Amino acid sequence: MTTTPTPFTPEAPAATPAAGPRPAPFVIPLPVGLELINSNESQHRARRARIVKAIRGKAQEVVSECPALMEALAAAKPGPLFQRAHVLGILHPNTNGRRDPANWYPSFKAAVDGIVDAGLLDDDDHTRVAGPDMRLGSKVKGGQIVLVVRGLAPGEDPLGYGAVTW
Repeated sequence: MTTTPTPFTPEAPAATPAAGPRPAPFVIPLPVGLELINSNESQHRARRARIVKAIRGKAQEVVSECPALMEALAAAKPGPLFQRAHVLGILHPNTNGRRDPANWYPSFKAAVDGIVDAGLLDDDDHTRVAGPDMRLGSKVKGGQIVLVVRGLAPGEDPLGYGAVTW
């Protein structure tokens, strides 16, 4: 039986830009067990700031330890690796159960700031970044977030559904 692809079917490729096929995305897995922020949890601002700093620093560190990303960054110098990008954020929870991945937005935001610090993007404002689009991944003991970053051509809608205008 054939199923109709939807925006949430991972196997359904988005539209191919006129310039040709998309380059492979970069997968940036943050360390398993890294303390994350859930927007539903009440936290003291000092604790929250410490967690944000740790997530941001780890994201920058993961980029700096990836030979493929460092090679691409070197080739892109003096500018950033991407002028525009789509960021998919995947939450791998510590346990099974129902989750709302959007509740971890503060963690994804800190990770995106880390990849900006690493030089992948000049900034993470709306003119340069679509996302992070947060999705639920499989259970990982200790929990983890992963960023999937894909460059976008000028004017390209990241999902190919005409939902985003630039």
